[in-house]
Amino acid sequence: MSRKSKGINAERDVIHKFWGTGTWSALRVAGSGSMKYPSPDILASNKLRRLAIECKTCGDDKKYIPEEDIRQLEEFISFFGGEPWIAIKFDRMGWYFLSLEDMERSDRSYIISKELAKSKGLSFEELVS
Repeated sequence: MSRKSKGINAERDVIHKFWGTGTWSALRVAGSGSMKYPSPDILASNKLRRLAIECKTCGDDKKYIPEEDIRQLEEFISFFGGEPWIAIKFDRMGWYFLSLEDMERSDRSYIISKELAKSKGLSFEELVS
């Protein structure tokens, strides 16, 4: 499976989780990351909250997220409003949702380790409750 297909499938998995609650709706933003306008991978809402989510998958112990991805998410939120989140799924682990403030930084990227995801990340159930 290509990396692009893996990412699309991961995004669809998150969308199904939102719709499965019966109180949230969600959609995938086609072309996110490949057009000149900033856009997240997923938008989700339950009438009270609006979430803009960047989805990542990882087969290693750490995921490096380019600074540009985070900058675009912040720029989108500055116009759209709502809450910016990073959704990450490590192999053989469930989804974790991290606020931008909870991620570690290096010179040119943000870093999410398995340990950081477990300690600071929210499970899907915690995010939507």
